[in-house]
Amino acid sequence: MTRPSARRFARWIGFLGTALLLFTLTTTAQAQLGQSSALFLRIEPDSRGAGMGNTGVAIADNANAMFWNPAGLGFQNNAQVGITHANWLPEFDAGLFYEYLVGTYHVDDIGTFGANLIFLNLGELEVVDGDGQEVRVDNAFEMAAGLSYGRQLSETFSVGAGARFIYSKLSEGDGDIDSGTATTGTFDLSALYRSRSFDLLGAPTTFSAGANLANMGTYIRYSEEKQAVPTNLRIGYAFTFNFDEYNSLTFANDFNRELISVDEDGTNPDPFYQAIFNSWGSVPGERRPGDDEATELGVVDQFTIGTGLEYWYADLFALRSGYFYEHPDNGNRQFLTFGAGVRWNIVGIDFSYLYTLEEDNPLSDTLRFSLLLSFQ
Repeated sequence: MTRPSARRFARWIGFLGTALLLFTLTTTAQAQLGQSSALFLRIEPDSRGAGMGNTGVAIADNANAMFWNPAGLGFQNNAQVGITHANWLPEFDAGLFYEYLVGTYHVDDIGTFGANLIFLNLGELEVVDGDGQEVRVDNAFEMAAGLSYGRQLSETFSVGAGARFIYSKLSEGDGDIDSGTATTGTFDLSALYRSRSFDLLGAPTTFSAGANLANMGTYIRYSEEKQAVPTNLRIGYAFTFNFDEYNSLTFANDFNRELISVDEDGTNPDPFYQAIFNSWGSVPGERRPGDDEATELGVVDQFTIGTGLEYWYADLFALRSGYFYEHPDNGNRQFLTFGAGVRWNIVGIDFSYLYTLEEDNPLSDTLRFSLLLSFQ
């Protein structure tokens, strides 16, 4: 009997995770498609940021800063516990779901520490042999456990770092084929500037700017072929206008780009410390129907852009909206986001809704729900 090929299976899962599960999550070049794995690390975990067009690197003012910008922990002096749940790709009704658990603790004169756990259930996946016959059905999932730290260096500036262990189970594997599981580790480095209050347009205003270089680490292997983890750079800024003691408005912009470089034949990804510097050239984009060659994407075209608004009334009730843009030849994700939140005593509840601008998008109608508890 022909044994199933774990390498072929892993490639198929890599493509599924890129093209379906995460709907071409910023895989900038065709040669990179399938070379970046563990893409669940790129899913925005909290409903607040998701409701603001996937922005947060310059806000990062609660426990979810561990994803957006660990340096944001440096400005926090309380303890928090939070959880987010989302039914992933509801359009397919495939039983996929995403869970995110997070917690922080502040130590005076030292900084703020955080821990988080990510779990993405991929459902049941069939393993077939070379004749297309089902061999077995595996339960697939991916998870990551991480620690973060942030410290305020001055009244307006903080730095942060994070590290995580990643476990991906795509197939049970057996003694005759390569393993369908893989493990690796990554780390983050980040910084955040938050200004003193100043007057702008007649209102007390705070400006902030942040940068997070995330998911730097070794390769991940399901077989002999190695794949890169999704190292990415997120930068952005935000303005918060405090009109009076009851009303405030935040405007935020995030720019995000994957930093991966591979050979011309799409294999042998560079180490992250090289890709950070040599992945800034033009790359081939999506090949359009009828064209002999792929379009060329400049450096700017390879960034995704998130824009968000958040209105708070009396620090009790929030309304949010945003827009996310990705170049048409670089994945073409374009969608509107909406959200709301309430804060009462130590309890915070948020939700977000994603509305895609094209039909039959697998991300359409995605809902996230988050619970955040804050303790002094």
